[in-house]
Amino acid sequence: MTQQLILDLLPAPPPTLENFVVGRNAPALAALRECQPGRAIYLWGPQGVGRTHLLRGASHYPGGHYQPAHGAAGRLREIATGETMGLRLIAVDDVQTLDTDGQAALFALYNRWRESAATQEAFALVLAGDGSPLSMNVREDLRTRLGWDLVFRLEQLSDDERARALHSRAAERGLDLSTDVITWLLTHQERDMSRLAAVVDALDRYSLARHRPITLPLLKDLLASDQP
Repeated sequence: MTQQLILDLLPAPPPTLENFVVGRNAPALAALRECQPGRAIYLWGPQGVGRTHLLRGASHYPGGHYQPAHGAAGRLREIATGETMGLRLIAVDDVQTLDTDGQAALFALYNRWRESAATQEAFALVLAGDGSPLSMNVREDLRTRLGWDLVFRLEQLSDDERARALHSRAAERGLDLSTDVITWLLTHQERDMSRLAAVVDALDRYSLARHRPITLPLLKDLLASDQP
């Protein structure tokens, strides 16, 4: 078996609402699970609190569409002006990075969301950014729309919650991470949960490729190497 085939084994599990580590964000998670067409949810918080995970999870179901901010203008404009609405939920990530055209397209999508809310073509909007609606550096008419319906601030996980999340992530890949490996990660790596999860995924592949068990020395070898 080639090394590339080994590295392709056990791909990372997709982000879902079920495998999101809740911490103090239970109200936001509950709102997403209950989100129906005609409703809108805006999530905000710093990098690493799970904004993208939740948006991808919410749009994971049939009729859902996840839209990153990069290159969003054309796709959002297409959805906002289409003859029919074939989507039930549209998730737009990193609103704070939308360019002028992207903001205009999202404004048009908000207008369609409001106009169709009580019709057969109603859809839900789930958006995320790094600041509260009033603090967002976007056009004024879009800023007010971000706060039209439900707004949740996402909170960082505690170290204990991160440890449980890493155990869960490892278990999904059939791994049993030792306490010293997890403690070292929490002490020496960024607090961003997406970064920590990526290290666990890379460690799994690195272990398979090197035919070595997962230990603290192996973790340090990985981080000292040029592996992505």
